[in-house]
Amino acid sequence: MAYDKFTVLTSSAVPLPIENVDTDQIIPARFLKATKREGFGENLFRDWRYNNDNSPKEDFVLNNPIYSGKILVGGKNFGSGSSREHAAWAIYDYGFRCVVSSFFADIFKGNAINVGILPVQVSPEFLDKIFTAIEADPKTQLEVNLPEQTITILATKEKEKFDINGYKKHNLLNGFDDIDYLQAMKSEINTFAESSVY
Repeated sequence: MAYDKFTVLTSSAVPLPIENVDTDQIIPARFLKATKREGFGENLFRDWRYNNDNSPKEDFVLNNPIYSGKILVGGKNFGSGSSREHAAWAIYDYGFRCVVSSFFADIFKGNAINVGILPVQVSPEFLDKIFTAIEADPKTQLEVNLPEQTITILATKEKEKFDINGYKKHNLLNGFDDIDYLQAMKSEINTFAESSVY
């Protein structure tokens, strides 16, 4: 499998209420030399997390110990900018399995799903409710249910549906990337090939 199967994720969340977070902010260009997916998490939001002397910036959310979890909640238009898939790698390698926003850049959204991150697009109103819930209690839990395509604020029981492409949903539920999907159909492909008349 390319990554862990995604079914139902219940977790606290890290709030990043900043709009137009682009891929260069997620992972600066100077860290794109590696070709393997490992090791990018330590440089996630590098210039926002660290000073020039590599000391942590205390006011950045990832350096605040009261916030933790496998869900990152971002502002509108998350993942804009260049198409670098390293941005998704960095988010996954850091430990996030879901990103919530009221709008995602299409290329980032595709890159995220391809490495096992579920991008959950919610209404602006529901996003505000999530930020409010986290502000009231940094340990508040969100439930992201991929089979039902719902996200719930457990403290208030408020829930919203989200959309996802059926093929991408199937892959996430099974932990498949595109190649894994084809491998899983290998016998069917071979049968079709053998029965085809040229």
